[in-house]
Amino acid sequence: MFLTRVFGRTLFAAARSEASAAGAAASTIAKRNPLEEFFEADRSPDDDKPVVYGRSWKAPELRLKSWDDLNKLWYVLLKEKNMLMTQRQMLNAQNLRFPNPERIPKVRKSMCRIKHVLTERAIEEPDPRRSAEMKRMINAL
Repeated sequence: MFLTRVFGRTLFAAARSEASAAGAAASTIAKRNPLEEFFEADRSPDDDKPVVYGRSWKAPELRLKSWDDLNKLWYVLLKEKNMLMTQRQMLNAQNLRFPNPERIPKVRKSMCRIKHVLTERAIEEPDPRRSAEMKRMINAL
């Protein structure tokens, strides 16, 4: 009985210390607020060189992608749009100018083109049930 208590306490203490060490390591690795994704990473004011952002996706490029890739790209663009709109709103509230306002139309155009390509695929689908299901999914985007 005495040995069980001693070994049990020792094992329990060892397990607790391992768990606390693992928890401390995990908290130092990734302690990030999910709301930070709505804000762009701040650039240092020393950067005089303007940041050049990419262009919108073209429909022929999107036609080469799979249904799943287009769906993933849609949600990446949606996240980007939400981040840009949040940043614009925050800067407007502080009476500051929104840098690179041309990014929002690029994201919107890309999203519209993705919907257009997915709609083309749904129309071309020979199975009417599958086509109707695809159209419902597209309209839900």
